[in-house]
Amino acid sequence: MVRRVGLIIPSSNRMVEQEMIHAYPAGVVPHIARLRMTGPHHVGLEKLMPRIVEAAGALSDAKCEVVTFHCTVSSMEEGPEGEVRVLDALKQGGAKQAATTATAIRAALESLNAKRIAFITPYDAHKTADEAKFLEAIGFEVVSAKGFDMAGSDQYCSTPASFWREHLLQAAHPDADVYFISCANVSTFPVLDELEQKLGKPVLSSNQTVVWDALRRIGCRDLQGCPGRLFAKTA
Repeated sequence: MVRRVGLIIPSSNRMVEQEMIHAYPAGVVPHIARLRMTGPHHVGLEKLMPRIVEAAGALSDAKCEVVTFHCTVSSMEEGPEGEVRVLDALKQGGAKQAATTATAIRAALESLNAKRIAFITPYDAHKTADEAKFLEAIGFEVVSAKGFDMAGSDQYCSTPASFWREHLLQAAHPDADVYFISCANVSTFPVLDELEQKLGKPVLSSNQTVVWDALRRIGCRDLQGCPGRLFAKTA
């Protein structure tokens, strides 16, 4: 039986198809809807909600069992209350199971029993701080957070995975239980296993956690194509 999962992503994202699609096991088909919602098209959640409802409806038409609003910043920037509003919009659109990048990250951290997080982002200081505030608001301690103030989607997706490897190693913190590379539009899969070996701790990324979260929601246990210790945690 074919299982289907849906992703709602920013229209400028060029990493999801490149990196995530290959991680889903045989028999699980991802379907993607795009919204103009970042960069010059950025709007607050109030204006974005009707478009999320419509996109969730389109993915529900495709019989997706899980629909994930996959944009790290947009799922966190208005706090836990904003996340709940996005989840409600997905359900309003017909999603059988609704998730966001923030939802997936929270579930991953809880599965790993992590409490203290060090993370890096391609974002400016303001957006990075919004993510730190979100994580702290849902009960985690941020021991280190650094944004690299990149110019936007073009730079995000063209930056090699080796950049994130080197800078996460530089961000090593003695109190961190887990490390996180934020953003759905950056390449991380090639370096996650290496980073875990060198840091001795689990390493998460936005794309990795969203794959994991969808697979666990549909009860899939075929995780051989997925990097990171997280995939030993399927419950």
